[in-house]
Amino acid sequence: MSTDKEISMLNELQGLLEMQLKLAHQGNSAGERIEVLGRRADWLVEKITQAGILERPEFKSQREKLKKSYEDLHLAITAQRADTAEKLSHVRRGRKIVETYRSNI
Repeated sequence: MSTDKEISMLNELQGLLEMQLKLAHQGNSAGERIEVLGRRADWLVEKITQAGILERPEFKSQREKLKKSYEDLHLAITAQRADTAEKLSHVRRGRKIVETYRSNI
């Protein structure tokens, strides 16, 4: 694999991670798009790993940048999940209140 192709794959992966992070900050409505980008990112990670690209010293800075992007994305998705769980909890409490009112009317 040529170095240009390797750099292109790494740049594409970085771009996908940045798009996923941007979408994660937009909230739950972007979930499906994040998943689609994630599948492409997974495919790229597999190809990059098979080729051992990130193991080579000349790609150390890209490896560090990708690691940071993955960490940021993980944090954003975790925060989104926590927010979703909190909203779901509010909805469930609201439903219980409505059911209580209905049974007492």
